[in-house]
Amino acid sequence: MNLKALADTLGMSKTTVSRALNGYPEVSAATRERVLAAAAAHGYRANPVARHLAVGRSNVLGIIYPLLPADLGDPMFLAVVGGVSAALEDSGMNFIIVPVSPANELRSYEQMVAGRRVDGLIVSRTQADDPRIAYLLEAGFPFVAHGRTGTDLPYAWFDYDNAAGIALAVDALLAHGHRRIALLGSPLALNFARQRRASFIARMAHAGLPVDAAHLPEVAIDRRSGYQAMQGLLATTPRPTAVVVDNHLSGVGAVRALLDAGLAIGRDISLVVWGGMADALAGLDVATVDQPDPRGAGARMAAMLLARLDGTPAAALQELWQPVLLPGTTIGACPG
Repeated sequence: MNLKALADTLGMSKTTVSRALNGYPEVSAATRERVLAAAAAHGYRANPVARHLAVGRSNVLGIIYPLLPADLGDPMFLAVVGGVSAALEDSGMNFIIVPVSPANELRSYEQMVAGRRVDGLIVSRTQADDPRIAYLLEAGFPFVAHGRTGTDLPYAWFDYDNAAGIALAVDALLAHGHRRIALLGSPLALNFARQRRASFIARMAHAGLPVDAAHLPEVAIDRRSGYQAMQGLLATTPRPTAVVVDNHLSGVGAVRALLDAGLAIGRDISLVVWGGMADALAGLDVATVDQPDPRGAGARMAAMLLARLDGTPAAALQELWQPVLLPGTTIGACPG
């Protein structure tokens, strides 16, 4: 049975029946109940294409992502995306990943929004000054940011507490007698990198310790750059006795550089890495700042995005989860 046949059976207009089925508030409760009962009795199922045209919804949400080669092998990224996808499936929605080159990212946002190809977006790898978020706010388009940015305008975001996580790492190293600690950081255009770096410097200052500028590289975002940045730290004089790495992908490269240099991690030099390392370095118990339940985080972002579609104000959708420190054998007493 199609919409016209259902309307004829009820003696109503197609417009009234359609509005009743789609929950429009101007339709009375009695009419809505009558339409829904008739639809159930006759086995009526809405045509999804027609519904999209009628209500302007595609039932598709997405993420536009400048994929790096390492991302598809990154268990944390895959866990978050899996959590988003599963939660949206349970809500009858579809989730798509749109891979783009970094140079074409903003244009892809503009095309998606102008063409109404999706109903909402998750914005990942947020920047300190993020043109994507500025554009979506200007366009009034629903989104949830995975991470915070520098704008003062209200927007929906989900994040882990970057400052608290770095403080946990630094405090653990200080407790083992380390005073010459380095931070191997991501590019500072990324907002999480700025927050983690600021927390590192503040925590060291709180302990009355200066930070050597040579011990603050800010170029590592993958395995190769992590390897090279750690080699650079080992070449400094004096070299650090401990290193905090602000992301797990470059953490893999940093560990490999230490092993290739013949150093016993946890004895010759200590190491803490932000993010899960168990799958990447089997057999090595790396101390990590862990972001608990990444799949649950993805599900939470999906719920927040659905709430935005239903009209929940962006300012009411801002959530900060706490990281935890997982001790490992890569933290040891300061040599000498």
